[in-house]
Amino acid sequence: MNKNKFGKQYTDETVIAGYWKDAKGALIPKEVIKDIDMEREIVVADIIEHAKTLNKELALFKAKAFGDISFFVELSADCYGVNIGGKKGNITLFSFDGKYKIQRSMHDCIAPNECVLAAKQLIIDCVNGWTENARPELKAVVNRAFTTDKDGSLKLGRLLELRRLDIKDERWQKAMDALTDSLQVVGSRSYIRVYERIGDSNEYRPITLDIAGV
Repeated sequence: MNKNKFGKQYTDETVIAGYWKDAKGALIPKEVIKDIDMEREIVVADIIEHAKTLNKELALFKAKAFGDISFFVELSADCYGVNIGGKKGNITLFSFDGKYKIQRSMHDCIAPNECVLAAKQLIIDCVNGWTENARPELKAVVNRAFTTDKDGSLKLGRLLELRRLDIKDERWQKAMDALTDSLQVVGSRSYIRVYERIGDSNEYRPITLDIAGV
């Protein structure tokens, strides 16, 4: 990747000497490019290079942190002759003085499969069967639950809203069973969060690793 220190374009592509390639792929003679555009290239190049370095460091930190925690959990279990196995489980580790704590969180990613279409029809049939007795707000909740995003995906949280409704009708219960059967674990996400205690209190503030929170 070429940095723009001497009028070079910041790109990993091969560009003919004396030219810069614009966003449309057109070759622009360097002598007609404005100075401000070249200065902008320097700023962009510098920030991107630092961002990539930090990104790699964060990836290494995450891998090391998860590895260290997993090793420690196994080490701790070994003290009692137990073989835990696997990498799942939420763990909180405290420093000896309690000033710092580290949390490892593991969350399953759940998504509806094709059975959700059957669940949707059962729910619609159930609501339609109530006709005048069906509350307008309930119909709104049902319609909202099955509204897809731009990519055609259903929002899991909206579907779970339906399961929280306390409706005793057997038809509704059957529909909820179908909805439950449609939800399957498709992966998992893992997080590392680190905290520092605030003074002598029992409260902790995060040591943020998110650029937006720094």
